[in-house]
Amino acid sequence: MLSLNFNTIRFKLIFGLFVIMLPIITFLVYNSYYSISVVRNQVAQSSNNLLHLYTGLIDKDLNNIDTYLLQFAAQNAGLSYLDRPAEQDLDTYNLSKYQLFRELYEKSNSYNALDFFFAYSVVNQDLILAPRSTVSESPDLHVFKNTLKEVAQDSQKLSHYSMNRWTTITINGTPYLIHLFQYGNVYIGALVNSKEIMVPLDLLDLGEEGRSLIVDAGNQPLMDIDFYNSQKIQLNYERGTYLLTGANQKYLVIGEQSTKGDFSLLAVIPDRNIIEQLPYTQRIILIITIGAVFVLIGALYFLRRTVLLPINRIIVAMRKIKDGNLEARIVNTPISQEFRMMNETFNDMMAQIQELKINVYEERLNNQKAELKHLQLQVNPHFYLNSLNIVYYLAEDQNFQLLKELSLSLIGYFRFMFRSHMDFVLLKDEIKHVQNYLRIQEFRFPENLTTHFFIAESLMNYKIPPLMVQTFIENVIKHAVSLDEPIHIRIDIEQSLDQLIIRIEDTGKGFEPGVLQKLEQGIALMNNDSGEHIGIWNVQRRIWLLYQDQANITFYNNPGAVVKIVLPLQSE
Repeated sequence: MLSLNFNTIRFKLIFGLFVIMLPIITFLVYNSYYSISVVRNQVAQSSNNLLHLYTGLIDKDLNNIDTYLLQFAAQNAGLSYLDRPAEQDLDTYNLSKYQLFRELYEKSNSYNALDFFFAYSVVNQDLILAPRSTVSESPDLHVFKNTLKEVAQDSQKLSHYSMNRWTTITINGTPYLIHLFQYGNVYIGALVNSKEIMVPLDLLDLGEEGRSLIVDAGNQPLMDIDFYNSQKIQLNYERGTYLLTGANQKYLVIGEQSTKGDFSLLAVIPDRNIIEQLPYTQRIILIITIGAVFVLIGALYFLRRTVLLPINRIIVAMRKIKDGNLEARIVNTPISQEFRMMNETFNDMMAQIQELKINVYEERLNNQKAELKHLQLQVNPHFYLNSLNIVYYLAEDQNFQLLKELSLSLIGYFRFMFRSHMDFVLLKDEIKHVQNYLRIQEFRFPENLTTHFFIAESLMNYKIPPLMVQTFIENVIKHAVSLDEPIHIRIDIEQSLDQLIIRIEDTGKGFEPGVLQKLEQGIALMNNDSGEHIGIWNVQRRIWLLYQDQANITFYNNPGAVVKIVLPLQSE
């Protein structure tokens, strides 16, 4: 995961570009949205004023109809004949019914939005329908009669229509406004075609997809229901403000509640029509804002392609080199002249550094080999004097059998030492050499030195550095073995996964505390006055030269001295 570095050229360039462009874009965006909001408010206010005016005109017409119906009910004595059974005076009943029809029919033409006056006798279940002259020849008159009779005869349906306010009713697919008055057992009322009263609203500039409509008390449209459902337009307006709604495109919804009925007049205006009414300069600012956003995106792309990507290629190559991959190079791509020169110079410089490092590495290997040979030769002189001394005493005692056995051990020992210039020997050869060395030491310390080897035969053909085990055995002989008390040496060699583990343990007093502390801390012990432990330092140095961090030596007491050597497996 890449971490954000505030001190990079990439961050500074992008940050600087954003510092310059963002305030400008933010101001332009804010100004555009503010302008759109202002225009919306203006359109909403203007539309609200017109709706308020038209609603007032409609309410005035409805109020005039209500006034007439109240006067008609109060002054017309003929209604009293409809309030009682017609069988009591059938001729008078029919005459009154005709006179009522003529009066309502003549008066219906005085109201442009009115379609019908009607009167219904509950006692006689008789309906008087007085249509306006323009609808008197309608073939659907029987539908109106049947619908009004059902309303008047069904008390449950009748309860949906207020006696105090105008309500909505749909007859034969056409929405109407209806108002009922009860006069004893007689209902009188009027039907107003909602399409007729909506004619003045057609003068509103609502755009091609705009709508003006009437909604009922539950804000449900009476017309074009499928349109509002498909566009997901909500009609739950708030008086005095606008509602922005719609799914595919946005619409402004403005409404005005009628004071005479349970209905409202609404205007639904497409929002894009409102934006088109923005002043020319504001539309230019909106275009500039959109253009500035694209310019910023283009500038970032150009900056990334011409500056940031070439810099990133250099950084990636430098990171690979830092991780030790000297083969990393910057790929040649079509870039500016300056970066091409930088890339070529960088690649040439890395080629020279790689060649120089190879030369230095080869020289270092040669020096390590020379140092390893020198360290191996340092081990050889330790044993010479003691060996000659044992030969002398055996010859003096004329113990020729032991002298022969000692001579064979010395021959094997020195033959191995003469080839100890090799970097590695087989484990079986190293163990044979250690056994020759221990046999020679047993002549010095008869009955006080015993040894035991625990080595699987399958490990004998693995390779280890020469004199690795013999050096620590020699250290035990030098510091732990004496003529006073017996010492036992145990050599365990085993395999663990891909490692060879050599453990050398004796029954002596163990390492001195000061010496053990220095060994655990990796402090060289070769500079003390007595020259002791120089062999241990030689082995540690040789292991580091040969294996680096792949091998290690640990020292501890248990209670005698224990040396544990861990080497990587190397087969023959």
